Amino acid sequence: MDTTTVKTSPTAGVLCAPGTNRDADVSFALEQAGVRPTRYLMSDIVSEPSRIDDADILVIAGGFSYADALGAGRIFALELQASMGERITAAIADRRPVIGICNGFQTLVRMGILPGAEKSGALGHNESGVFDCRWVEMTPTSKKCIWTRHLRQNITCPIAHGEGRFTTTDSTLAKLIENDQVALRYVNGNPNGSVYDIAGICDDSGVVLGLMPHPENHVVVRQHPKFHRGISGGMGLALFQEGVRYVSN
Repeated sequence: MDTTTVKTSPTAGVLCAPGTNRDADVSFALEQAGVRPTRYLMSDIVSEPSRIDDADILVIAGGFSYADALGAGRIFALELQASMGERITAAIADRRPVIGICNGFQTLVRMGILPGAEKSGALGHNESGVFDCRWVEMTPTSKKCIWTRHLRQNITCPIAHGEGRFTTTDSTLAKLIENDQVALRYVNGNPNGSVYDIAGICDDSGVVLGLMPHPENHVVVRQHPKFHRGISGGMGLALFQEGVRYVSN
């Protein structure tokens, strides 16, 4: 009798809303990291919220959910909270990794998952007052965050947002720093004026990460605009590989 155990790849549920446009990109990134992604539209989630219960990783994709009506990520946050808020809370309690990218970060902040239930943080309009799309560099700074704890190399990837300036109270910022919840910081320039050069933060458990830049758009070398000159920088793939490392242990 063959008792060999077949190890299956981790799975991810990619949560999408009308206006989400990075779900294909992040699904490709997950596949490169060894994850089997499934995309769920809000209609799927509302009709059957238990769809996400078996996912090892939850991803809130970037884009312009509901056209950013009433503020970036606001309606998506309300929809998710109403349809599956308890399930997301349960996933976090079970220490299943959650990542929200760009609009997904804004959604997690609107839901009060990041920076915390006190809702003392916000993502405001860029300091420049305009939408900004360019490549940036960020450095991993948190050992608590399961998405960054083993990363040693800076990540280069694009931003594409108009409301990416992370703001918070002095007391909450001090708490984030003290609790090792500042997961990623901009280096060589702050593109939106975020306090403390914050590019991404994690929750107190370390399993939830929200960030504004798009690591899913630098998971193969050719995606870097200067790859043909031999320049690529650190790839965002490493971030997703950390999520896989965590769920695979």
